[in-house]
Amino acid sequence: MNFMLLKAFFAGFLRTRHISRHFRRLALLDTLARTGVSRELPPGLTKILVAAAKADAGELLKHLDSHEDGLSESQAAAIRERVGPNEVEHEKPLPWWRHLWHCYRNPFNLLLTLLAAISYLTEDTKAALVIGTMIVLSTLLRFWQEGKSNRAADALKAMVGNTATVVRRDATEDAARLFEQYYGVHLRARAARRVELPIRLLVPGDVIALAAGDMIPADCRILSAKDLFVSQAAMTGEAMPVEKFALHRDAGTVNPLELENILFMGTNVVSGAATAVVVGTGNQTYFGMLAGRVTAVDRGQTSFQAGVNKVSWLLIRFMFVMAPLVLLINGFTKGDWMEALLFALSIAVGLTPEMLPMIVTSTLAKGAVFLSRKKVIVKRLDAIQNFGAMDVLCTDKTGTLTQDRIFLARHVDAWGEDSDAVLELAYLNSYYQTGLKNLLDVAVLEHAEMQRELEPAANFRKVDEIPFDFERRRMSVVVAEHDDHHLIITKGAVEEILSVCTRVRHGEGTEALTPAVLADIRRVTAGFNGEGLRVVAVAAREQPPAQETFGVADERDLTLIGYVAFLDPPKESTAPALEALARHGVAVKVLTGDNELVTAKICREVGLAQQGMLLGGDIEGMGDRELAQAVERYNVFARLTPAHKERIVRLLKANGHVVGFLGDGINDAPALRAADIGISVDTAVDIAKEAADIILLEKSLMVLEEGVQEGRRTFANMLKYIKMTASSNFGNVFSVLVASAFIPFLPMLPMHLLVQNLLYDISQIAIPFDNVDDELLQKPQRWQPGDIGRFMVFFGPISSVFDITTYAMMWFVFGANSPAHQTLFQSGWFVVGLLTQTLIVHMIRTPRIPFIQSRAAVPLMAMTAAIMAIGIFLPMGPLAHYFKLQALPPLYFAFLPAILLAYMGLTQAMKGIYVRRYGWQ
Repeated sequence: MNFMLLKAFFAGFLRTRHISRHFRRLALLDTLARTGVSRELPPGLTKILVAAAKADAGELLKHLDSHEDGLSESQAAAIRERVGPNEVEHEKPLPWWRHLWHCYRNPFNLLLTLLAAISYLTEDTKAALVIGTMIVLSTLLRFWQEGKSNRAADALKAMVGNTATVVRRDATEDAARLFEQYYGVHLRARAARRVELPIRLLVPGDVIALAAGDMIPADCRILSAKDLFVSQAAMTGEAMPVEKFALHRDAGTVNPLELENILFMGTNVVSGAATAVVVGTGNQTYFGMLAGRVTAVDRGQTSFQAGVNKVSWLLIRFMFVMAPLVLLINGFTKGDWMEALLFALSIAVGLTPEMLPMIVTSTLAKGAVFLSRKKVIVKRLDAIQNFGAMDVLCTDKTGTLTQDRIFLARHVDAWGEDSDAVLELAYLNSYYQTGLKNLLDVAVLEHAEMQRELEPAANFRKVDEIPFDFERRRMSVVVAEHDDHHLIITKGAVEEILSVCTRVRHGEGTEALTPAVLADIRRVTAGFNGEGLRVVAVAAREQPPAQETFGVADERDLTLIGYVAFLDPPKESTAPALEALARHGVAVKVLTGDNELVTAKICREVGLAQQGMLLGGDIEGMGDRELAQAVERYNVFARLTPAHKERIVRLLKANGHVVGFLGDGINDAPALRAADIGISVDTAVDIAKEAADIILLEKSLMVLEEGVQEGRRTFANMLKYIKMTASSNFGNVFSVLVASAFIPFLPMLPMHLLVQNLLYDISQIAIPFDNVDDELLQKPQRWQPGDIGRFMVFFGPISSVFDITTYAMMWFVFGANSPAHQTLFQSGWFVVGLLTQTLIVHMIRTPRIPFIQSRAAVPLMAMTAAIMAIGIFLPMGPLAHYFKLQALPPLYFAFLPAILLAYMGLTQAMKGIYVRRYGWQ
C-alpha cells in the first residue's frame, strides 16, 4: 500500500486548507479542465480515497495522527485552525444591489437609458420621464418577483442533521467547559468518551459513531460495522441501499463510489451501526468537489437570454439605420437641423419598443404567479420562457420518475407463480427479527399489512433468532405455532439460501434440489433480475418442539419456498406526464447512475419506448463529435457519473436543442446547472436546489406539462408585443421618410410621436393577460430574430399604404397643403396613425380572423378601445391646443371607417399569404 502517498496528501491537505477559498476554487477548476469532462474528481482525490480504503485501519489512523479512541480536543482544535470548518461551499445569494443590477442590465434597458439621457439633455423631459418609468418598473418588478422566489427556495434548504457523534479521548467535564468557553458550543456527553458536535467542527482524523438515520457528515473510512446499509441514491442514483463493510474486498476497484468501506458526505445510514474515521472534510470531500464544480462555474447563457439579446440588437440596428436617414432627409429638405435632430431622436424613441422590458417582465411574472398556484417555485423568471422553448427534457430516474421508496413488487414460489405462503413467511421473518429493520423488511411488513390483517402473535410465538451477518448474507427466526412444532424461517440472498437448501416446494409437495431444478430456479430469478427487481429468497424447515436454542448450524436441510422481489416504483403521475410532454413536442431522455436492468424496467413501467441504451462506460470512450450524434439517437443512458450527465446536456444544447434537466441528487447538480432550465423537487439535496431554476413542491409530474404550456403562453404573448410593435413602428417611420421627402413641413411633431407611442404602449399593458390560440401551444417556441425582422418588413409597409392615403386625403380633400395648415394635417395623421397602430394589436395577435375566430381577452379589448377613444378625443377635446392639435371636420370621420376597414382587410389578406409561405411562429 502506498502509505507515503497517503501521508503526503494529508500533510499537504492540512498545510494548504488555510489558503483563501478563492484560490482553492481556481485550482479546482484548473484541475477539472486538465483532467477532461469525463472525470468529476481530480485524480489526486480519487487516489487518496482508494488508498484510504485499501490501507490497514491501524496504519491509516497513524498517518492521520489519530487513534482508535479518536483525537484529543487539543489535537482537533489545532487541526481545525489549519483546515477550517467542515463546510461545503454553497452558492451564496447575490447582494441586493448586485441582484438589482442583474435585473437591470440587458441591451434594451441600456439603450433606453441612453435615449432617456439624450432626451433629458435636449430638454425633452416628457420623453425622458416616460422611458425612465418603463425602465424602473420592469427592473423593480423582476427584482421583486425573483427575490420573492429565491426567499421561498432558501426556506427549503435545511440540513438532514447538524450534529455528529464524535469519539474524544479527553471529553471530560473540565475539557467540555474549556471547549464551551473557547468555541461557545456546549458538549453534551452521549456515552463514555462520546460527544455530540456540530458537523462543521469535524476534522480529518476524528473518529465518529454512526447509527440508523444518521447523515454521513464527511468522507470517512469505516473502522468497524454491523449490519450497515447506506443510501447513496443522492450520489449515484441507485435506489437500493448498499452494504458497507470494514474491509474492502475487491483490490482492483478504482471508482471511489464502488469502495465498500468508504462513506461519502451527504449520504445517510439506512440501518446498522458503524464507527469510522474522517479522511476528508468540507470542500476536500467527494460532495465538496461536486459542489465546487457547480458553484465555481458561471451559468452559461440560456436560450431565453440569447434570444432576447439577438432580438434587441436587431431592433437596435433598425434604429441606427432609420434615425440617421430621417435626420439627413429632414435636415436637407427643411433646413432646420436642430428641429431635424429632435425629430430624428423622436423617431429613434418611436422605433424602440420601450415597453419591451416591462412587457417581458410582467408576462414572466404572471407566469410565475400562475405556477406558484401549482406549488412551483420559479427562482429565475427567464426559466418560464425556457420551459416553453424546451424540446428535450433530460431526467434522472431515482426520486424524480420513481418514488425513491422500496416496495414489495412480487411474492412468488420457486417457479415464479404468485404465492401468499411466501408472503406470510417473509412477514413472520421480518416481524420477529430484533435487529434494525432495513428498507426491505419495512417493505415486506407494509405490503403484508395492506394485503390483509396478519396477527402473528395470535398464532405464533417467537422461539429464537439467528442474526444476519455479511458472511452468510441471511438471517433466520424460529417460531412456534400452538407449540405443535417449531418452524425455522430463513430469508436472504438467493445463492446463500440455496446453499443451505436440499428441497424445494412445488405445489402442495416438495422435491429434491437436483441440478436440473437448480437451473430452472436460477432461470426464474435471473428473469426477475432482468426486470430490475431485487430478489430475496425465503426458505423454511419444520422440526419437533424440543429444541429452544438455535445457531447457524441449524440453518441446514431447508426447503426453498419462494422469493420476494422489490422495486422502486414509478410515481403515479410519471406515465401521463411523459405522454403529455410527448404530445407537445418534448422528447424525454433518461439519464441515471443506476444500472441498466433497473432503468429498462422503469422505462417500460412508465411507457417510455427505448430508442437504445448507452452506458457510462461507452461514453468514456467517445469523443464529443461521436457522442453528439449518439445523444440524438439514444434516449436512455445508465451507469452515468455526474460529469457524464453534464456532458450529455451540453452536447444536446450544442446540437441546437433547448434542454431541461429534472433531478434531485448530488450527482445531478452539474447537469442542472448546465441545462437551459434546471428543475428539482423540494426533497432534493441542497446543492441540487441551488443549481435549479424551478423547484416542484408536489410529487406530481403533471405540473411539468402545465409549466410547458404556461411557458409557451408566456412566450406567445411576448412575441405578440414585439411583432406588432416592431412592424407598426417600422411602418410609421417608413411613412415619415416618405412624408419628409415630399411635404414642406414636419408630418408630425416630436410631441405627437411620443404621445402616440405612449398611448400605444399603454394599450399593450394588458397583453400578459391575453388569450393564446391552442395551435400556438402545441410545439416548442423560441426566439427567431430573422423571423421578426422579416415580419417587420412584411407587415410594416401595409400601414404606410394607408398613411400615404391619409396624406393625400388631408392634402387634397381638406386643403392642409401648407405650413399654415400643418396642424390640421398633423391632427388627421395622428388619429389615423394611432387607430391603425392600435388595431394592429388585434390583427397580429392571432393568425385567425380577429374578433370572429379569435377574440382577445377582456382586459386587452377594453384597453385598446379606451386608447382609440382617447386618440379621437385629444384633437377634438379641450386639450387639443396643449398638444398642438386641432379639431377635425365632420367629413373626416366619414372617411375614417373606410380607411380602417380597408386596412384591416388588406392586413388579413397579407396574413394569409405570410402564413402559407413562412408559417406564423
